[in-house]
Amino acid sequence: MRSEAVMYRLFMDIANADERILAVYMNGSRTNEKAPKDIFQDYDIVFVVTKTEPFIEDGEWIHKFGDILYMQYPDENPDCESDKDNIYGWLMQFDDGNRVDLHVESVEHAKAHIRDDKLCRIFLDKEKILPEIPEATDEDYYVKKPSEEQFKACSNEFWWCSNNLAKGLWREEMPYVQDMANFVVRKQLEKMLSWKAGIMNGFAVSVGKSAKYLGQWLAKEEYQAYLDTYFGGDIQEAWEAVFAMCKLFGETAEYVAEQLGYRYNREESEAATIHLTCVRHLPKGAEEINYAKTKDNL
Repeated sequence: MRSEAVMYRLFMDIANADERILAVYMNGSRTNEKAPKDIFQDYDIVFVVTKTEPFIEDGEWIHKFGDILYMQYPDENPDCESDKDNIYGWLMQFDDGNRVDLHVESVEHAKAHIRDDKLCRIFLDKEKILPEIPEATDEDYYVKKPSEEQFKACSNEFWWCSNNLAKGLWREEMPYVQDMANFVVRKQLEKMLSWKAGIMNGFAVSVGKSAKYLGQWLAKEEYQAYLDTYFGGDIQEAWEAVFAMCKLFGETAEYVAEQLGYRYNREESEAATIHLTCVRHLPKGAEEINYAKTKDNL
């Protein structure tokens, strides 16, 4: 596997040998000193060029970067918007294990957008066309302190959408349950846990994409409790995970509310839990839901 030093030298050699390439910069995890270092970090490289079109039309030039195992052309996807005159990309997995996400970008586009991501480092600027940028930092990705309205909205979304988990599990519609759990309800739990991590660290930490770094900031037992909320295709396993998710969300929301001086709507969480419990024990073919009986058994 080519080393980081070898890859950087390769990028510079290609750029210096081509007068159409005016500048080179990189963003992503390799510019973030706080990001864990491993062999799977890709190289997010941008070549600022006179025109993007010649690079797009030349189907061979990307092979200068190495032997490609397989790749993707995201700007050729008919379901995705693209602006080929200003920016175009190739995502390449090489046969030595390295991955490069390469883009060519117009000068105008680079000037307008290079500051959009503070995790950016300029490697080459032949004609001083790029604006000066500060040292790369991940501060844009820090957990942000929520307003009370954001806190309430997160809580309401979690508890309201648990209703959908209940009916999906009762109907044994696992594909729907998985989507609702992972793309809606879990996102609210991620937010709440992230806010707790932020509170504990002065809102000067990042939990990463999909909250993948949460384990760095939560107690070991709490992080394991979060992992226990994931489930497979078994209905009963899913029910257990959903209730574990509710327990963890409630405890975390109580903490966040107390620390930030916000009010947590316990009545809402209790009502949603009653509904979940009732539906879990509701027999197939039932024609009504009896909340009173469930309340008596709680």
